Amino acid sequence: MSEGNMLDRRDAAIDGLDDEALGIDRPGLHAAPGERPQNESFTDIVSRNMARRSFLKGAAAAVPVLMTTATFAPFASNEAEAATLDGLAFEPIKPSTADKVIVPKGYRQRALIKWGDPLFDDVAPFNANAQTPEKQRGQFGYNCDFVGYFPLAGERRALLCVNHEYTSGEDMFRSYQPGRNKNQADIEIAAHGGSVVEIRLEGEVWSYIRGSKYNRRITGETEMEITGPAAGHDLMKTSADKNGTKVLGMLNNCSGGKTPWGTWLTCEENFNQYFANNDQNPDAELKAAHQRYGVTGGASGRAWEAFYDRFDVAKEPNEPNRFGWVVEIDPFDPTFVPKKRTMLGRAKHEAATCILSKDSRVVVYTGDDQQFDYVYKFISKGRYNPGNRRDNFDLLDTGTLYVAKFHDDNTGEWIPLTMTNPALKGKFDSQGEILIKTRLAADLVGATAMDRPEDCQPNPVNGKVYLTMTNNTARTSIVPDAGSAKANPRVPNPSGHIIELSEDRDDHAATRFKWEIFLLCGNPTIDLKTSAEQLEPGLASTATFFAGYADADKLGKVGAPDNIAFDSKGNLWIATDGQPSNADIGRPNDAMHVVPTEGKNRGYLRQFLSGPRGCEVCGPEFSTDDRTVFCAIQHPGEGGGVPNTISTWPDRKPVVRPTVMAIRKIGGGRIGT
Repeated sequence: MSEGNMLDRRDAAIDGLDDEALGIDRPGLHAAPGERPQNESFTDIVSRNMARRSFLKGAAAAVPVLMTTATFAPFASNEAEAATLDGLAFEPIKPSTADKVIVPKGYRQRALIKWGDPLFDDVAPFNANAQTPEKQRGQFGYNCDFVGYFPLAGERRALLCVNHEYTSGEDMFRSYQPGRNKNQADIEIAAHGGSVVEIRLEGEVWSYIRGSKYNRRITGETEMEITGPAAGHDLMKTSADKNGTKVLGMLNNCSGGKTPWGTWLTCEENFNQYFANNDQNPDAELKAAHQRYGVTGGASGRAWEAFYDRFDVAKEPNEPNRFGWVVEIDPFDPTFVPKKRTMLGRAKHEAATCILSKDSRVVVYTGDDQQFDYVYKFISKGRYNPGNRRDNFDLLDTGTLYVAKFHDDNTGEWIPLTMTNPALKGKFDSQGEILIKTRLAADLVGATAMDRPEDCQPNPVNGKVYLTMTNNTARTSIVPDAGSAKANPRVPNPSGHIIELSEDRDDHAATRFKWEIFLLCGNPTIDLKTSAEQLEPGLASTATFFAGYADADKLGKVGAPDNIAFDSKGNLWIATDGQPSNADIGRPNDAMHVVPTEGKNRGYLRQFLSGPRGCEVCGPEFSTDDRTVFCAIQHPGEGGGVPNTISTWPDRKPVVRPTVMAIRKIGGGRIGT
């Protein structure tokens, strides 16, 4: 999800704003406010390395696979065999600006669950004109993002875990009154968080089960436990929680992940926007740390601070430190107390995707979704025990957090953010403080500044890790990162790109890696590069690259890659957030695309779905048998108000409703075939 919500987008598209315009500062730990660390930008490295690109060939070692949503085929050991593996045979759709969801011929779409649908028998049906906080606490939340599929029995029952990232008050209420209407504020708080809902397949149709014993709402006021090294630190204590171990709610949960033991990881992203009055913070060091995370200096957009002191930094200066974490929830136990796992670091987490190392340690990849921020990896100390699920419940509390540094020779290293790192000695009082100030620690160790790192997912078929960089238009004006004014692969980068990362020895616990550019997104009919020799430094913003695929007429147009997923063949499915602001690709609605990662069709990107006007497409997520793909349609008609002037989807009524979709092939069969 992009940096702000609808409130932030009123005057300009968020992707066109630089850090200064957003009020986000990047001071070093002891730097004066306004200074920015001189870490080398990834674009500097790419400009020196694109010409040295060489894709890795051959068989990958066997990769331990987590509790996955796909049944994985073996990785092909030669290109001829790999060419038969992608299995994609659908008729691609064309980009669209229509106010509807479009899927290929031969596929059936269904709105599975919408904002306001009641999860419990005693909750009233949705009525946009009579909404209350009490109703919203028992209804499906707003702006669905991450979708996680957890099978219950066979392929006909499952739990869906869905994030509710943020609220767009102007699209929810006919007269939105931030700071003046407490009822609206309480509805918004209740509409944040996440939902667990049981779904069942009857015939070829998925439906959600109202009143299921598994159904649950987690909101912005649900009590949660703080675990790991930052728990109990002085910077986590508030007047309401003098021990620093409990917190109310989770906010701005964007994407997430699933653990091998079947729990849901949900990620707090742009939490900064909920807190106000950092300019009045009397603690200069804490104020600077909050600035590094973009905490609002004055009033916040939703103005919850008018009703609750915890959102006012002048009154509760430590409260923002209790957000920006990865939260673990057991979807199979409605009484489970959600846990903020501080060992995974504090950032604007987009996702937290898991895989096992060769020795069964748990590895979690996560991106910090901000222009010029970083990619992280956590490696657990303990090992996964497949024989006892609950033995694994504290694995994410102990281990090492690393940040990525990319080198000029297409290699890289994972730098530990620990008290024993010489670059951090004397800068922090404990491991807990390092984690609370993860960004500042990463600044100090020289991590590589990236172009809005979002989803970071291992491909369970070929073992590589794919990193989405949504875009970075600020590169036209931001100079402080070393060398960023020099030649870069694309300046600016309005369309984003995807990096393919191979861990050393094919082991996800390795601390060194190799990397390649997999996609330079955009319009391939303008300036398609088809070989490494063409990838010279200083490429125009319109230059594209699709893993060497050469037929521009077949290739789809894509911009702003965000969430990704893999089917059982290892094909990469890409959901977008920002295509309507991209003139190069014709400003189409956001969409879902698919691209093979191996074989003769490697790089052949096709469009599978188009969303309605004003939305972003989130997810995607597959059922275990690959016969259903779920996706979330977030913020349809964003900014259109009530009645909405941009979209009337999905009900053709004045109030738009974010919705989870289920798509199946008519007559059965795998998605994409």
